[in-house]
Amino acid sequence: MELAFRAVLLAWLAADTTLSGNLNAIVEEAPSRTALPWLALTASASTDWSTKSGPGREIRVALELNYRGDDPLSESALIAGIERRVESLPTDHTAAGFRIANLMFLKARAEQRGEARRALVLEYRARVLGA
Repeated sequence: MELAFRAVLLAWLAADTTLSGNLNAIVEEAPSRTALPWLALTASASTDWSTKSGPGREIRVALELNYRGDDPLSESALIAGIERRVESLPTDHTAAGFRIANLMFLKARAEQRGEARRALVLEYRARVLGA
């Protein structure tokens, strides 16, 4: 379920014309040669969240936005758009083999990486049940 959830989430983010128009890449893992800004699903982990009636997983994902800017608020509109898009992910993904019971923001981490390069990591928890 974890890999299917990752694929669905990335496709959902990439399907947003505003995000894809403002990002040079929306990918799984950090791209090696892509101009900033880009968004990557850089990590995930899952644990059992099964019920008596079927399998389930609690999946934690980390999305990393890399961008340039001297002002820490320079991409605040883009960040808000990413958060809105993730949180609006539909719950029914029967074709992918699961449905989302809940999706929750966990934490964000921001850092400056030199040469006006910035990174923001957004972490989410999804509890999914097998379809």
